[in-house]
Amino acid sequence: CDNDSWLTLAPQALMDGLDFLNTPPVKTVRFGGSVTETLAKYKKGDLSDYELLKHQLADLEIKDAQIINWLQEFRSCVTQLNKDHEQLIYTILRIPWVGRSQAVVEEYMAFLSNLVSAQTVYLCPCLKMVVSHFTPSMFPLLGPQPYRKQTECYVHNLLRVTVYIPSIRRDVLELIIGRMLKLDVSVSRSDIEEAEEPTEEGLFAMDEEVSADPSCRTTVMAHPVAERLDTLMAVLMAYIKDVCHVDGSLHVESTKEVYRDLLSVFDKLILTTHASCHVQYVLFYLCSFRLALTEAFLDHLWKFLQNMSQPAVLRQAAAGYLGSFLARAKFIPVLTVQACLDLLVSWIHHYIDNQDSSGKQVCCDVSLHGPFYTTCQAVFYTLIFRHRAILENNLKTGLAYLQRLNLERIVMCQLNPLKVCLPSVTNMFAAITRKYQVVFCYTVIERNNRNGLPVLRSSAGGDNMTANTNPLDSFFPFDPYLLKRSGHLIEPLYQVWEELADTELLPGAKEDEDDFLCEETPQTDSTVGMTPSSYDSHLHSPSSVGSPPFSFHKPF
Repeated sequence: CDNDSWLTLAPQALMDGLDFLNTPPVKTVRFGGSVTETLAKYKKGDLSDYELLKHQLADLEIKDAQIINWLQEFRSCVTQLNKDHEQLIYTILRIPWVGRSQAVVEEYMAFLSNLVSAQTVYLCPCLKMVVSHFTPSMFPLLGPQPYRKQTECYVHNLLRVTVYIPSIRRDVLELIIGRMLKLDVSVSRSDIEEAEEPTEEGLFAMDEEVSADPSCRTTVMAHPVAERLDTLMAVLMAYIKDVCHVDGSLHVESTKEVYRDLLSVFDKLILTTHASCHVQYVLFYLCSFRLALTEAFLDHLWKFLQNMSQPAVLRQAAAGYLGSFLARAKFIPVLTVQACLDLLVSWIHHYIDNQDSSGKQVCCDVSLHGPFYTTCQAVFYTLIFRHRAILENNLKTGLAYLQRLNLERIVMCQLNPLKVCLPSVTNMFAAITRKYQVVFCYTVIERNNRNGLPVLRSSAGGDNMTANTNPLDSFFPFDPYLLKRSGHLIEPLYQVWEELADTELLPGAKEDEDDFLCEETPQTDSTVGMTPSSYDSHLHSPSSVGSPPFSFHKPF
């Protein structure tokens, strides 16, 4: 080898008594001169060998013998390793020495001792590096998950850890909710409802053979994935309740911290997941603890919707959450609902003004105006569920409020939102507004039907256009909650659909309501989903929802 390249043969095989001929020598390849020579060249302004040395020290595949050789050379010249060589020292401190041979560890410790003795400026970096190895990494949380029957205990214990180590709570919640979302989207509403049908029929057929504890039978989900998700939702909601309450009273600061962590997970995972059915109810449940949380969540969604820098698909998702939350959360006061409607409707009118003043031909295009249409649908959907609450205290005042919203302008504008919104929403909104003579939508609906032009949407660009019955890809996040065990916490907070009486509908409009409901639902116990392909959930009536005690559960 020449002066710039040399090999060091490790005599370890001879020392261990191994067969020298049958054991290949351990080689370390190194380029450049010695450390002392490299530092001398650096002082003269020649940086080539110096940069090469740093590059070789940063090699993740560096061999033990090579590390030992370098450390021995560095020990012999620690007096030269002043502040000018800070980058070189930091490169040495990043060498992966933990887990290597005992010889490497001992040599590394000896080097650190010599270094901090000669150059005290490096004391803090060296101590930080050593102490960092005392803290275990988080890889066990992200490692293989337990068998599904043990998941409940695993998640419960994982959440208990966050009680005495709050700093990791956000990461733990992100991990747990991420796994729960995978379960949630893997089983559709129709799958759960179909699985429950024979179970419910069997309960009625075997009425005389009901066991002494029927609650054990009625709270087990027939679908295995739904049962696992139900169990995890119950554990997570119990955790939220226990952490937010101290001695039975709401602890404001703890609740705020939990809200911030959950909101972060909501933005990162839940909002970006399309058509999840149940996991988002953890925020629904948390917001029921205090009106300030509800208002904060609504404000967060509203700001997200207005933020033009966000992708349109996420702004549409935020609008969907706004409408569904306002419609379904029974704990939201009417005044708060009206305040949110004022903001949404004002935004819609401003959007229409901008389109009218642009001087361009306005057309019904979902790809251009998706957030606008989703916001319109959120307003219509909210009014369908909350119009009675707005009108019941004072009919005259309530009607005056609805008139001030100027819904007629929205319905009649060139963007034609009734053409894009779900037919179930459009038809029920038309029936309600016609009853109270707020706006007459049937002229627009009939014109849209008569034209027979479906809303077009391209999935691949170009001229490859296909008809789409749900051009907004609409889903309502807070459609009826189908899980039984955890459902008892949601039921008292949930605004169910209250059917319009036949006398409240126009002649012939009963068919519109039937389309809205998908099937007949008892008036006293109606839980209706409006997301496409969702059905009535009357099989899960409030009277049949319960929560058996967990045999293992301990307070958080």
